[in-house]
Amino acid sequence: MKVLLVGNGGREHAMAWRLRRSASVTRVICPNGNPGIAREAETPRVELPSVEHWADYAIKMGVDLVAVGPEAPLADGLADACKARGVPVFGPCRAGARLEASKAFAKEIMAAAGIPTAHTGVFDDYDRARDFARGLGLPIVVKADGLAAGKGVAICETAEQLDQALHENLRAGRFGDASRTVVIEEFLVGEEASILAVTDGQEVFPLVPAQDHKRVFDDDRGPNTGGMGAYAPAPVVSDEVMGAALGEVLRPAVRELANRGIVYRGVLYAGLMLTNDGLRVLEFNCRFGDPETQVVLPLMEGDLGELMLACCEGRLRAMVAPSSPAAAGAPTVAVRPDHAVCVVLASGGYPDAYETGKPIHGLDAEEPDSVVFHAGTTAGPDGTVLTAGGRVLGLTAWGPTLEAAHARAYRLADRISFDKCHFRRDIAARAFGRRRPA
Repeated sequence: MKVLLVGNGGREHAMAWRLRRSASVTRVICPNGNPGIAREAETPRVELPSVEHWADYAIKMGVDLVAVGPEAPLADGLADACKARGVPVFGPCRAGARLEASKAFAKEIMAAAGIPTAHTGVFDDYDRARDFARGLGLPIVVKADGLAAGKGVAICETAEQLDQALHENLRAGRFGDASRTVVIEEFLVGEEASILAVTDGQEVFPLVPAQDHKRVFDDDRGPNTGGMGAYAPAPVVSDEVMGAALGEVLRPAVRELANRGIVYRGVLYAGLMLTNDGLRVLEFNCRFGDPETQVVLPLMEGDLGELMLACCEGRLRAMVAPSSPAAAGAPTVAVRPDHAVCVVLASGGYPDAYETGKPIHGLDAEEPDSVVFHAGTTAGPDGTVLTAGGRVLGLTAWGPTLEAAHARAYRLADRISFDKCHFRRDIAARAFGRRRPA
C-alpha cells in the first residue's frame, strides 16, 4: 500500500522507518520530511496549510492510508477531512482528539468512566484557581488545558511558583488559547510509565510499555521538556499493572467515548503514575508518544502498515493475537524479547531559548542494532545536516539486555555532536535501581 505520513519530527522518522520495513507498504510519502525521514520516504516540498489541503493531497496522491504523527492535525480535524473523502486514516476524529487537546475534557471522560486520576479542579479565573490550589497544598501541578507542545505542565513547589504558573497561563496567556483554562491537580508521588495502545474503537491492544524522561537534566531536575529519552520495556509495568491499565483505563476510555457517539481509532496513549495506592492517569494523548515511539516501534513485531489499516477498518481483533496470555487478561501487540533505549540530543538552552543552524558531526557513526532518528534537523545548502529544533536527534539502540541497549545508545551519543549539544546521562536509571550501569 501507499502511505501518506503526516509530520516531520523524531516520532515520524520512527514511523517511516518501521513502515518501510512492513511487507504491506510499497511507498511512504512524507511531505516536508527532515533529512532522516528522507532516507526512508519520499519528502516532497509541498505547502499544505490546512487539514483540508492534506486531505485533498491524499486524494491527489492516491494513497491507501494516512498515518498521522502529531496531535495538532488530529485536533484540527484531519481524520474527519480524510474520512469525508473516503481515505482511511490512522488517528482519531476531532472529537476523539479532544482527549489530548483539552485536559478538562479528558478529566470529564475519566470521571464519567470511573478512571483513577488525581484530585482535580478546572478554572478560567485566577483567584478561584489560586484558592483551590492553596487548599490542596504544595507541591501542586498546574496544566494548560490545551495543546502546548509538551511544555504546558508546571510542578509548583512554592507559593511563588504557583502564582507564577497561574499568572503565565490565565493572565499572560503564555500558550495562547491553550492556557485560557487551567487544570489544577494534586501532586502524585510514584513512578511514571507510558502505555501506548492501538484501537479500532472496540478492541484495545497495548504495545510494549515504556518510560519517558521529561525533565531536562539528570536525576529529574530542571523544567519539563517534550522528553529527553525513553526505554522499553519498563519493568515497573508488571503483568498486573498492564492488566489494570487495560481494564481500568484504556478500555473504559474507549467505551465512554463510544457511549458519546465517538468511535476512537488510532493510538490511545495513557501516561500513568504508579503510586502506593494504585495507578493514576496523568494524561491521555491521541497519538504515538515522542520519544516513546522511538523505543516502542523497533521492538514491535509484524506489519505496522497492516496494523494501522486494521484499526481504520474495525478488524483489529483478527489482526492481533495475544502475545502474553498470562498477562492478567491484557493481550498485547507482539514484540521481540529485546530492550531498547533512546537518548535525545538537544540544543543548549532547550526547553527555553536555543540556537539553531549548528552543523551536526558524526552522523556516520555506526553501532549494531541501532538507528539515529532525526527530530529537529534540516539540510544546509551544501547538504550538511544542521540543527533545526530543541530536540535534535533520538539515538535508539536495542539488544537482548537493557545493559546492551544502553551501552550502544550512549556510544552513539559520545560520537555525535554539535555546538552546545546537551543530553541526559541517566536514561533508564530507574530500571537499573537508580545506579549508573558500567
